[in-house]
Amino acid sequence: MKIGLETESYHLQFITGRMDIFKFIQKTAELGLDGVMINIVKWPGLPGWGTLESFEPEYLKRVKAEIQKYGFFAEIDTNGTDPDHLSQVIEVAHQIGADVIRTYTCMGEYDAVRMAEAPANIKQIVPLLQQYRIKLAVENHEEELADEVIQIIEEVNSPWVGAHCDLGNGMMAWEEPVDAVTKLAPYAYTTHFKDHIIVHDGEDYRVCGVPAGTGNIDLDQLFKILVEKSTLTRINVEMCFPYAIHFKREPGAGGVSKVGEGAFKVEEPPYDLSVIKPLDYYYPPQELMEQMLEDQARGVEQSVKHALALRDKYCR
Repeated sequence: MKIGLETESYHLQFITGRMDIFKFIQKTAELGLDGVMINIVKWPGLPGWGTLESFEPEYLKRVKAEIQKYGFFAEIDTNGTDPDHLSQVIEVAHQIGADVIRTYTCMGEYDAVRMAEAPANIKQIVPLLQQYRIKLAVENHEEELADEVIQIIEEVNSPWVGAHCDLGNGMMAWEEPVDAVTKLAPYAYTTHFKDHIIVHDGEDYRVCGVPAGTGNIDLDQLFKILVEKSTLTRINVEMCFPYAIHFKREPGAGGVSKVGEGAFKVEEPPYDLSVIKPLDYYYPPQELMEQMLEDQARGVEQSVKHALALRDKYCR
């Protein structure tokens, strides 16, 4: 089992201009990992395509060379099911040597119309996936339940389209992580390995990312499920700290109706509420940036260590 790292794990480094894709690839090598998952979802107000500066062939050639320098696998994270956009992303993936593309259907809030349109949209780009030998993985991205992702995959009915199994995102839709991962594992082409807690910010409950092994998701059990129930050969660490988000579906939508137990146990927020509210973690104020950059870097090291330990426990 190979362990990769998603660029989102260092999002503060990227949005402050302290890290680019080349430094990220080098850092991933320093951490002793096997590959990179490159997020190209645009950040509001920032140039480029997420962690890629452009889609220009010469630039992508340099990115590919840096990936190959370390013998890494590569995957791409995008969003939406627009066929024109996905066709463009497939070409980018081909140019940097990525063989898996993650996408998701809803764009911030649950959208039944987008969900219904997804299978027909994805079917249009299946011939291109087949031509380039690239797989598309549909993620349970905060809004979508595992069963809804599976329905899309089964409607498309192609070996080139499977699931992106995010170990924690089901919680935003009130779905127990063990249930979501158990359902998605047989369809999984790739993953996001992460940990969560529930916090109250004085207004409402939020799902809050924390370094792997410090939260309330049973990552040991989930890793074991992925080994036993999937054909995955890669697991990607996506260290979502500092980050917190509101619930995206109504209580009970995914089978869980209230917070308080298991993965949904309520904990104290990572930072004092008088200093910063959880929903502000992703874009913190300048006076907190240095501290949160350091906290994020330590969180990545903790998460990588935890993922490698589970890999060594359950597989090779």
